[in-house]
Amino acid sequence: MIDAIAFKYRTGCPWMDLPAEFGSWKGAHNQLWKWAADGTWERIFTALLAQPDAEGDLDWVVAVDSTIVRAHQHAARARQKLPRQASPPTMPSDAPAVV
Repeated sequence: MIDAIAFKYRTGCPWMDLPAEFGSWKGAHNQLWKWAADGTWERIFTALLAQPDAEGDLDWVVAVDSTIVRAHQHAARARQKLPRQASPPTMPSDAPAVV
């Protein structure tokens, strides 16, 4: 199961396109969600990272770029089209007219 889940996230393929060697894609998908819901993934990652973190062997680097983080156009506060206001009326001036 772990190999199937790792393959899916490493390649980015849809669940239905998992190779047959991993077994049922539905089984892998269901197991992933069960483990996420009951906290199994958190316990696994905590256990795997505890010793290297205690020894100072971990360097935490977070890289975010626009290829993986996307916002909907409304999240970016896209300008809304508002009705145009009429120009203020022109007031006659006291200056002499230009001929």
